[in-house]
Amino acid sequence: MSNTENAKNGFYKLSWLQRIGFGSGDLAQNLIYQTISIWLLFFYTNVYGLKPEVAAVMFLIVRLVDVLWDPIVGTIVDKGNPKWGKYRSWLVLGGIPLVGLAILCFWGKFSGSVAYAYITYVGMSMCYTLVNVPYGALNSSLTRDTDEITVLTSTRMFMANLGGLAVKSLPLVIAIFAPKVANPQTGKMEAVYNTPESASAWFITMAIFAIAGLLLLIFCFSQCKERVVMDEKESANVKVSDLWTEFGRNKPLRVLAFFFITAFAMMSVSNAADSYFMTSTIHANAFMTTAFMWLGTIPAFIFMPLVPAIKKKIGKKGMFYLFLGTAVVGMAMMYIFVSIPALKSQFWLLCVAQFIKSTGIITATGYMWALVPEVVAYGEYTTGKRIAGIVNALTGIFFKAGMALGGVVPGLVLALVKYDAAAAEQTQLAQQGILWLVCVIPAVLLLLAIFIISKYELSDEKMDEINTAIEQRMKENQ
Repeated sequence: MSNTENAKNGFYKLSWLQRIGFGSGDLAQNLIYQTISIWLLFFYTNVYGLKPEVAAVMFLIVRLVDVLWDPIVGTIVDKGNPKWGKYRSWLVLGGIPLVGLAILCFWGKFSGSVAYAYITYVGMSMCYTLVNVPYGALNSSLTRDTDEITVLTSTRMFMANLGGLAVKSLPLVIAIFAPKVANPQTGKMEAVYNTPESASAWFITMAIFAIAGLLLLIFCFSQCKERVVMDEKESANVKVSDLWTEFGRNKPLRVLAFFFITAFAMMSVSNAADSYFMTSTIHANAFMTTAFMWLGTIPAFIFMPLVPAIKKKIGKKGMFYLFLGTAVVGMAMMYIFVSIPALKSQFWLLCVAQFIKSTGIITATGYMWALVPEVVAYGEYTTGKRIAGIVNALTGIFFKAGMALGGVVPGLVLALVKYDAAAAEQTQLAQQGILWLVCVIPAVLLLLAIFIISKYELSDEKMDEINTAIEQRMKENQ
């Protein structure tokens, strides 16, 4: 088949500018939402003044709202045909209010107000759905080519991890604007980012990240061209009930959904706990905290470009087993290093363990987004409907269910072990609870994720057969 025929049938090849343009959308969302995911709980408990259990309940309620909101958004996206594009329009329409509410989440004007925290966090999460669901569907609307989708996903995750690197630099950025106090151990004047006095520095930093995110969403909008979408007649038949119908009949989607829950719960628990781990267990300054967190992202720039070659060599499942297993090893190393006093003081050992852990997590969870277009195509193959918005709403629900656990579990564990944000030194019980959040609970979730992904049945060969059959059916119906 010629390149022209391939393109006509939906097997488009994209330019590098288009790939980078698409990836900038995930970079934007990471600057905004990953800041929320990693730092909001810490901000609420140490700067804003909420108790851990209050924040934990709020994280749960926000996710319950998402369970109702996400399928509505998925249906709106699939039924609608905005003039700027079915999916890409929402990058701007949802992006503007998302940026405003994300900034307000970190405004200390109403410190301690539970009502204000609820309003801004719920609103921000709803706007994030308006961007994230259509952005996820945008992937499968650009091309049907599985190799191109792999490259596109690798580019996307590379860009996303650039955002992650920036977000994990947050202590250093806050330090520029935060007040300086004398370190009781060294006597040196150091910027603090974990006290109420640093509230304005958090607000300024979030404003910088969020505005940069909006500009990137606009760039993504400008570079993406939708080519593989439902026509208006098919769109009119989409219903909210299609979401649960598709979930019931699409086994690969069910496997991927439960993998999303487990993987994002693992990442959210670990990410939310890192800030407590570094400040309360390691007593690290802003530079050490940033270095440790950078090691949670740097492996992406080494290993994500290798994903296409690794996948060809050992297959999709083999790649997941390899990297998820590597992450478990890294967590075990970290637990051992912290549990032995002579090793705990060796910061470089923690950095080695963090690098190994992150190599596994980032590579495995980065590639899982390439599976979403596959389950969209499988649904189209079995039903004749290409409801990418619905499918992405479903994955969004389970992604947020995992994120909910990531917010709820740390908050509840911190409350259970009597974590005290105002204490100079945490109790032994509190430090053990933090270590469980960083190492033990994520490791258990990783082992569960390995079991779940073992049930995924769509190989590359199977996907080529499915996409070819879809195109053949479309030709016959013309």
